[in-house]
Amino acid sequence: MTDRSRPDLDDTTVEALGKLSEALETVEQARGFLYAFHQLSGKADILLGEALDSFREAGATALADDLERDLLGRDVVADRWTFQVVEDYDDGYWTAFRAADARARTELSGGDRHVLEARMKQRERTPGAPRQEAGPGLAP
Repeated sequence: MTDRSRPDLDDTTVEALGKLSEALETVEQARGFLYAFHQLSGKADILLGEALDSFREAGATALADDLERDLLGRDVVADRWTFQVVEDYDDGYWTAFRAADARARTELSGGDRHVLEARMKQRERTPGAPRQEAGPGLAP
């Protein structure tokens, strides 16, 4: 296995790959928040339905009917439920970002990921110290 700290690459390239990787990790975090938004919005709609049932049981039928008409199953953004927002994000921005990261890694580092971090590990570890081994794909 090749030394993943890639001593053959110049520092500027490694730094650029590191920044791109960090940007992708930020996009991954945003995607996680988007999925949380999707799940929370769905849960809110289910709870709203339960509230409507309770309003009807309590005799507040007109209120329940109005809330059902105005809120239950409502699009969260123009013409979309949250699953459609998630799908658009995944099929568009997220997929394009992952492809860009993969291209850069393929062209510049032979596909190696986290080259910047591999260099940091090599620089910061104490050879021979317990729990500070080079590990897979790093030179000893």
